[in-house]
Amino acid sequence: METKGYLQAIAKLKGTIDTADAIVIGAGAGISTAAGLTYSGERFKRYFGDFIEKYGLRDMYSAGFFPFPTKEERWAYWSRHIWYNRYVNPPKDTYDKLLRLLEGKDFFVVTTNVDHQFQMAGFPKKRLFYTQGDYGLWQCSVPCHDKTYDNYDVVKRMVEEQHDMRVPTELVPFCPRCGKPLSMNLRADATFVEDVGWRSAAERYREFLEANQNGKVLYLELGVGANTPVIIKYPFWRRTYANPESTYACVNLGEAYTHPDISERSVLVDADIDQVLSDLTGEQDGHR
Repeated sequence: METKGYLQAIAKLKGTIDTADAIVIGAGAGISTAAGLTYSGERFKRYFGDFIEKYGLRDMYSAGFFPFPTKEERWAYWSRHIWYNRYVNPPKDTYDKLLRLLEGKDFFVVTTNVDHQFQMAGFPKKRLFYTQGDYGLWQCSVPCHDKTYDNYDVVKRMVEEQHDMRVPTELVPFCPRCGKPLSMNLRADATFVEDVGWRSAAERYREFLEANQNGKVLYLELGVGANTPVIIKYPFWRRTYANPESTYACVNLGEAYTHPDISERSVLVDADIDQVLSDLTGEQDGHR
């Protein structure tokens, strides 16, 4: 965005945040990318150079679908993927700045991200709904039941003890009930487990939306692409249209747009999310 238009958009967004009765944040992959959790390039090469050399992998996303020849190699890859995208802080303090920006506000976060960075930054768990799963959870691959399992301890061992792109066989996880392999709790197909925690978060999100159908509500969309628009983008548009006092804001580098019917009540910021949050909070870019 040219400087004048950018500054006007930032000022309008800041004013809307300050005067909002409630804020619904919808977050996609773009906010984690802005925080430095990139899935390709130098970061991918740093953590997966051996896998790249052996299998010609191109990025972390497509590598997740690669048919590794053994379960030990598969979990060697996935344990690193989980560790560096779920349990290690991102290079930038993007999520921290967003939390500081929302201080004192009534808000709720719905996200398609599975890297758990909101909670890592200190966002209250009761104000978060991870619709697509969590890298930190495993589930039965069948699934034979709807429970999920925290994987921190085993993943840490997998990363520390793997050798030659293989984890020790005894660390390969299996369902404690049916004996089938455990898999990632990610919404990749119909086997995705919506456990008690997921259902509770979905209910809290529904209640927040119902309690804030009217008044000065800001629907703040951060880094949401066109991959799954029915989860965040389209519902945000519909709710903005239904409430004449509400505002829709979209912050997304290269993909900031809105529906024509709500254009007069939309704030579009085509810029890097981390920079936008720095300007909204008056802080400098923060690197860890």
